[in-house]
Amino acid sequence: MSETNEQSYALLTTIHLPADLRRLPLEQLPEVCRELRQDIIQELSDNPGHFASSLGVVELTVALHYVYDTPYDRIVWDVGHQAYGHKILTGRREAFRTNRHFHGIKPFPSPEESEYDAFTAGHASNSISAALGMALAAKAKQEQRHIVAVIGDGSMSGGLAYEGLNNAANTPNDVLIILNDNNMSIDRSVGGMTNLLHRLQTSSTYNRWRDRAARKMVSWGWMNEDRKKSIIRLNNSLKSFITRQQNIFEGMNIRYFGPADGHNVIELVRTLRIIKDMRGPKLLHIHTIKGKGFEPAEQGGAIWHAPGRFDPLTGEILRHDDTGQPPKFQDVFGNTLLELAQSNKRIVGVTPAMPSGCSMNIMMQAMPERAYDVGIAEGHAVTFSAGMAKDGLLPFCNIYSSFAQRAYDNIIHDVCISRLNVVLCLDRAGLVGEDGPTHHGAFDLAYLRPIPNLTVCSPMDEQELRHLMYTAQLPDKGPFVIRYPRGRGTCTDWQCEMHEIPVGRGRCLKEGRDIALLTLGPIGVEGVKAVKELEKEHPELSIAHYDMRFLRPLDDRLLTEIAARFRHVVTLEDGVRQGGFGTAVLEWMSDHGSSCRVTRMGLPDAFVEHGTVAELRHLCGIDCEAIKRALLG
Repeated sequence: MSETNEQSYALLTTIHLPADLRRLPLEQLPEVCRELRQDIIQELSDNPGHFASSLGVVELTVALHYVYDTPYDRIVWDVGHQAYGHKILTGRREAFRTNRHFHGIKPFPSPEESEYDAFTAGHASNSISAALGMALAAKAKQEQRHIVAVIGDGSMSGGLAYEGLNNAANTPNDVLIILNDNNMSIDRSVGGMTNLLHRLQTSSTYNRWRDRAARKMVSWGWMNEDRKKSIIRLNNSLKSFITRQQNIFEGMNIRYFGPADGHNVIELVRTLRIIKDMRGPKLLHIHTIKGKGFEPAEQGGAIWHAPGRFDPLTGEILRHDDTGQPPKFQDVFGNTLLELAQSNKRIVGVTPAMPSGCSMNIMMQAMPERAYDVGIAEGHAVTFSAGMAKDGLLPFCNIYSSFAQRAYDNIIHDVCISRLNVVLCLDRAGLVGEDGPTHHGAFDLAYLRPIPNLTVCSPMDEQELRHLMYTAQLPDKGPFVIRYPRGRGTCTDWQCEMHEIPVGRGRCLKEGRDIALLTLGPIGVEGVKAVKELEKEHPELSIAHYDMRFLRPLDDRLLTEIAARFRHVVTLEDGVRQGGFGTAVLEWMSDHGSSCRVTRMGLPDAFVEHGTVAELRHLCGIDCEAIKRALLG
């Protein structure tokens, strides 16, 4: 960091931990916020990450660490996209330049990294449940620990948030929930919750009356638990009468404060101090602007969620020249879905809050009446799709692989038992890179493989993705999973004419006589490279390569041929080795009495850290050099 830049951060450079922040006078906090916001802008302009979300909660982050005795008091961030300011204030400012780098600091809050990170925060909607658990644990141990959950309006669309609210409303606790309402999660928030948040008002007259009445009731000894619940219900009814409205939180007997200005740090501090020691569950509703303090991000919508490198002075996003490059798998999906929907009137699109991330926005723009963003609600997305399929529609439900873990029961109970023709497109399957262990699509092959009635496949390239999407929408295909990775493939000529691929049919990419390589999905491209290099280095070797395409059902015909011809096969997948594609081949060989030796290559029995895909493939032993070693073994 340059000397000039350091001099511009006169206060921030003195804050190594939140205790240093708490020693500053209140009136200096706006300057701390200015410096912190500028530091985030400077750092992320060159080292990309989740940008606009962290800018939007700078004042809240400063206020929380100023009022609460962290890390003894706990701040539970939801998702963690907004926690960069938190990381900088909690001893990681110098290390922040390594954010998302291999062996650098983690992209999301993690208790493994810092005691200030109260809980793992990579997937949405878990903060209220986790905070409530911590609060009850503190109570059981007679600790005077304050617990705060920070949740965004987008995360409030997740069912887990409501399960946590329901439990908080019916269990004695003092949790504070801060609802950060910026009317925009990654894509614009949708649904009834968003509309409700913009109607909520709080009467200052009512709050003064309530506080005075509560103090009187305490002094009269009226506030035992049964009476307290009755009084809460009564005053909520009175508040509805006085303000001529009611909100869902007070309807659940959770005390509501707000909406407050989330960018007035001094008022936030005063508000937090007032409600800090109030008994019972509380919710503070704040309004913020995503990207606050950087005008392009304030105006730029979803693109500034994670914009990549940009010019911090002009706001120009520094794009790579993509001329002649293959498209991203997600864009092939989006364009192919629209193409199929134009000829098949039954097709509809469903996504849980990721229309731009999965490129379903292409269909949404062309056919808005046939594409649905259901909010951060993966389980609902699957069951919603099942309901449409039950009555004759053909949903293509696109969910990121790691997020689909949340919909496992819905896939089994609501889709597969009834053999409904729902096409689950699992984007970001395999190693995703810098987002790390909470986002790697590592487990889908292993957890989907045992489910009856389900077809599971993975295309090796973009043309194969189109063929498999075409196949999935043909009559009587039943539940159908297509998994594919983040990023670009290999085909620049992806816009091919589509044709059906027989379900359960693999293909031989290269004949050979000494050893066979069996691959599933885009990792097969690495296999092609390894085979070519190895045969060049060892001309005496003859290696066969099979793209199996389908995990379920396996190609019995092809495996019978392979078992008869080879004494050693190597399987390669971009998923966990335990229980996945290689295990399926190993089980097939055992069940059919084959003596063929099977070497399985895949992700290890561990959570894989963050880094580039190339770095992580090397770490996991599934890159070109590792494949060559396995084939020689």
